[in-house]
Amino acid sequence: MLLEAVLRVGTDLELRATLQQIIDTATALTEARYGALGVLDAGTGTISELFVTGLSESERAAIGDLPDGHTGLLGALIEQAEPLRSDDLADDPRSCGVPPGHPVMHSFLGAPIRVHHTVFGNIYLAEKETGHFTDTDMTLLRVLAAQAGIAIGNARLYESARQRERWIEGAAAVTHTLLTGENASDALMTVAERARMLSDASAGVILQPNEEGGMEIVVASTLEDPAGLVGTAIAPGSPVLVQLLGGEAVFVDDSATDPRMTTPVRGRFGPSMMLPLQSGGRLIGTLALPRRRGARPYTDVDRLLASQFASQAALALVLADSQHDREQLAVYEDRDRIARDLHDLVVQRLFATEMMLESTRRRAGADDTDELLGRAVDELDSTIQEVRTAIFALQQPPAEAPTTFRGRVLRETSGAAAVLGFQPSVHFTGAVDALVRDPVDGRLLAALRGALAAAHRRTGVSAIEVEVDATAVLPDGRPGVRLAVADDGREPDGSRAPTLIWQEPL
Repeated sequence: MLLEAVLRVGTDLELRATLQQIIDTATALTEARYGALGVLDAGTGTISELFVTGLSESERAAIGDLPDGHTGLLGALIEQAEPLRSDDLADDPRSCGVPPGHPVMHSFLGAPIRVHHTVFGNIYLAEKETGHFTDTDMTLLRVLAAQAGIAIGNARLYESARQRERWIEGAAAVTHTLLTGENASDALMTVAERARMLSDASAGVILQPNEEGGMEIVVASTLEDPAGLVGTAIAPGSPVLVQLLGGEAVFVDDSATDPRMTTPVRGRFGPSMMLPLQSGGRLIGTLALPRRRGARPYTDVDRLLASQFASQAALALVLADSQHDREQLAVYEDRDRIARDLHDLVVQRLFATEMMLESTRRRAGADDTDELLGRAVDELDSTIQEVRTAIFALQQPPAEAPTTFRGRVLRETSGAAAVLGFQPSVHFTGAVDALVRDPVDGRLLAALRGALAAAHRRTGVSAIEVEVDATAVLPDGRPGVRLAVADDGREPDGSRAPTLIWQEPL
């Protein structure tokens, strides 16, 4: 029976399944009615997890919380770390602290489980069905505990290897995702979500420094209600803030009770890790991975792997940002090249052709020839204006809102083109950007939007001309700017649409 038990203990490499198998086997081998395996916390020496057999769900619920492991026979076993036996718990002076809902037990047998000379936990057996536990039972349990230590060591090595593999795969997936192109918000969400899944956390959040000198949650990934997480800030002066801003990792056993935690959402979480996202001395933010209240604490391996993941994720974020900058620079350089080609080749040739036609028109005497050449000159002049407008548009950043008045006018007409189905023609005269300032520019843009909307409502509109003249003279003689918007549409009565004229003093 002992040989079969030893062989059975080592058949599963999954740690939790191995622990449950050990206590089930020990209970059957010694003919005990109840059995429990308590896993000890390496830092505090208390029982962090308990695997039981022989208890119904109702009996387990009646017992309540886990024993602390410091009192009674459980505490004595932890202190001496040697096999312990008692024939009657009721008469044993070491027996105390039994909760009211605990089943009545008399005989007791316990033994520590050592993994690499360190006590991993204890096996607790109670109520031998044939009477009291014997010396043979103690010997069997001692041998089984030794084999259990080997099985647990193997299971921990396997679990650690699998855990490392998952974190490495997760970090590689995050790096691949970030370098294939995402905006900043999506990139941070990718890091938070993957870290939450890998660490089995209740939430994954990214904090970044804010203008007040604290840190604020900017991204949150959670399977539960995320309400109240995004926007939650750590106020300046918080004990944990200095560590976070300094790029130091912070590990918390219970967020709800730790005095360093000051955020209003801390009561929702228990164990937590806060890891710096920094690369090359640049602090991007902090990755926080809190677990729910009462969840198992993070192990040293969890903390190490999560810290390595955070370092690689920060490097991927920096590389992705640099790649985005390089791509934008390439776009700008290409636009500059196109603009130079248009200016150096197209505009110059058009201007030379216009001058040749103008000279020919002056030499020609026929009225019809003069008219035709005049129209050709006007068309060339309009074409030159359109090409110059295109050159200016190419010089604008593609993903940024324009800051100049000229750029804002072009943005309005480009937006209207999506609705109209064609691009309105735009002409500028004078130093528009230097002369047109706030609040004049706002009123002109409002008038332009209104004129474009009115043109869209008319029938038969196929062309719109927008002219902005910063050299205009107002009726009272003051210098001003004139906006004119004309289209070829028709009013409901069939008449031609009027030209909108809007003038403002400069």
